[in-house]
Amino acid sequence: MAEPVELAKAAAARFAAEQYVRRGLRLALGTGSTAAEALRAIRARFPDEPFDCVASSRATEELARSLGFGVRPLAPDDRFDLMLDGADEVTPRLALTKGGGGALFREKFLAGLSAQVVILVDPSKLVDALGQRSPIPVEVVPFAVPVLVRQLEDDGFDARVRPGRSGGAFLTDNGNEVIDLRLPTPVEDPDRLHDELRARPGVVETGLFVGLADRVLVGHPDGRVREMVAPARPNA
Repeated sequence: MAEPVELAKAAAARFAAEQYVRRGLRLALGTGSTAAEALRAIRARFPDEPFDCVASSRATEELARSLGFGVRPLAPDDRFDLMLDGADEVTPRLALTKGGGGALFREKFLAGLSAQVVILVDPSKLVDALGQRSPIPVEVVPFAVPVLVRQLEDDGFDARVRPGRSGGAFLTDNGNEVIDLRLPTPVEDPDRLHDELRARPGVVETGLFVGLADRVLVGHPDGRVREMVAPARPNA
């Protein structure tokens, strides 16, 4: 019997496939268990449609190809109709923590090229402020790791290099390492924290996704799905 979290993810994925996916869309594919569930739901609804896709990780690319999706490298003029992805945390204003799967740079890059970004989560991912339940991932150049860890610890962060499965540090598909940050209190201003972290030499990207999600679909084990819509942006 499926676990409640898995049932919730599946509900959100089915809803996304039914309501937001149509034939001929150019898709940006996220990374992680929820993104994988979305791929399976799309294939179940559109069994013969190849779609035109770019994946945010080798793992997603392999799964998509095995399901018959038309996955290709990023092109110079790429724009996508839709990106479906998961998240580690979601606030009421749809700020996100992402990067638990280690694909934060590519996920954020593809989100910026997508006309609509739809995030799929189970209720456990909903928080009042980022950093409340998950660490903040930061992708960094390996050479700079010792200095960055020391600097971040001096600034009050609990900074830990993410371990790999077979010993050593975890490496992203870009060949970088990830430092997971835990803060003494939840993040009050994720925009400012992102800017402060990105300004450090050696930092490639942060897992703070602010102003990128258009909708969040919160699946529940009983099949219900609640939609959260991003607040209107100033001067939009």
